[in-house]
Amino acid sequence: MIPIQENTQKLKPSPQTIDTTAKMQAINVNAWFGQKQILKSVNLIVKPNTVTAIIGPSGCGKSTFLRCFNRMHELSSNAKMTGQILLDGENIYDRHIDSVQIRRRVGMVFQKPNPFPTMSIYDNVAAGLRLTGAKKDKNLDDIVKRSLEQATLWNEVKEDLKKPGTSISGGQQQRLCIARTIALQPEVILMDEPCSALDPIATAKIEQLVTELKQKYAVVVVTHNMQQASRVSDYTAFMYLGELVEFGETGQIFENPKDKLTEKYITGEFG
Repeated sequence: MIPIQENTQKLKPSPQTIDTTAKMQAINVNAWFGQKQILKSVNLIVKPNTVTAIIGPSGCGKSTFLRCFNRMHELSSNAKMTGQILLDGENIYDRHIDSVQIRRRVGMVFQKPNPFPTMSIYDNVAAGLRLTGAKKDKNLDDIVKRSLEQATLWNEVKEDLKKPGTSISGGQQQRLCIARTIALQPEVILMDEPCSALDPIATAKIEQLVTELKQKYAVVVVTHNMQQASRVSDYTAFMYLGELVEFGETGQIFENPKDKLTEKYITGEFG
């Protein structure tokens, strides 16, 4: 059994455990695929206007945990979750909560850029809005422009909005996907290894964008790249074998980890 620090001990879902300053909070989260348990009593707080990095070796449950934050985990066959995920203090898994609205409020950017291949750059950004009833008008044009600007992509594509979303570079495609997420005006943005398929120049642009996005959103980033986590995040969570080993301010985690397992991972002894 991995030693768990005092601030990450298993919590029982109760009013006393709720942090009213959190934008999102995981309380005693367990997750399974079939009979295999992936997450074991994970507790985490996501503060507004911050970047939280989740690090750990492959297979430790990082991506599964991230998918629990916007109810994507339940879309997988034989998936199960117990515990609570709170958004502004309300459990997103309560029966009366609309999962579609949760995925709008908590957007997801995936590991590989996934622009819709049959759509133009413009239509990629507008796609989610149109699904929710928005029509082509000046307001939609403004939202597309603003979203591309926030994704630091507008100046690079403003003359090519009618071109396919797949016609631009991989790094630009990832920023296009971020613009598509921003267009829906989420409150939280989840990113699952957003730079793993990108070159160093594109990665640097995404990292700069992440630091800018926290001015408006809470951002949670899963990454294998510890240097990236130390550059872009305010808080870091280290996971191993489905458990949260340590969570704290990024400087403390990387410079003075409290758990020996965290120290071994950060110094490259395993992973």
